[in-house]
Amino acid sequence: MTDHNHHHPAGGHEHGNHHGDGLAELLDLDAQVLGSYLDAATTWAAELAPAAATIVDLGAGSGAGTLALAHRFPEAAVVSVDKSPDMLGRTLEAARRQGLSGRVRTVEADLDASLPPIAGADLVWASSSLHELADPDHAMREVFAALRPGGVLLVIEMDGLPRFLPDHLHAGLESRLHAALARQGWNSHPDWRPGLELAGFAAVEQRAFPATGSPTPEAESRYARAFLGRIGPALAGIASAEDLYALNRLLDDDGPDSPLRSPELEVRGSRTAWAARKA
Repeated sequence: MTDHNHHHPAGGHEHGNHHGDGLAELLDLDAQVLGSYLDAATTWAAELAPAAATIVDLGAGSGAGTLALAHRFPEAAVVSVDKSPDMLGRTLEAARRQGLSGRVRTVEADLDASLPPIAGADLVWASSSLHELADPDHAMREVFAALRPGGVLLVIEMDGLPRFLPDHLHAGLESRLHAALARQGWNSHPDWRPGLELAGFAAVEQRAFPATGSPTPEAESRYARAFLGRIGPALAGIASAEDLYALNRLLDDDGPDSPLRSPELEVRGSRTAWAARKA
């Protein structure tokens, strides 16, 4: 799922070694508003590993991927791995509410130290977590060793930071903010294919998944405020004073005519996934 102040802060998921105030809410909102990719990606996972009995979600965050996998694979046991006990607690509570308690368990682990014992896994899911690790190549080799023959590693990344604002607002404010974050390495990840192949995987496939949904305007507004509020402190001294002022004005305006409540507010995003099989 390291701290998210130099990578994308939502995930969701989506994850890595998650921590930080407000991150759980942000991950939940990301899954609620842009979660359609979860349906498509887990459908693909079921095509790749239809008989998966043991599934591991590495860097599970608030558990959106864990729960989606548990629903997609009704006979499988799903192991949710994250550094944060608070995130894992949220996952277990959500699993209980959704009737999945008997099939979801959690493991607290710092993925930068080593992978937890996951030998015999049929499917490993790593959504927005691999790029968070200090040595992702080592992690891919460990996953390869842990998978059963024929097992699959599915890596998912955001193609870019989520977008909310119309382009005309403050003459392209959001694009400038994203450019400033990119210079700080936010959401930075490589094409994982070469690393997966070096780790020993074969038959690496790649797919793109639009991240859309049909959320309520209230959920879209909450997600926009949560995300933009989280990036503000990271932009101090990096973005221009004028852009920071405009961002703060947006966040301070909670009135009925606020741009963050406008019908023009539209959340956009997309994911890329790499599926790699152990021969």
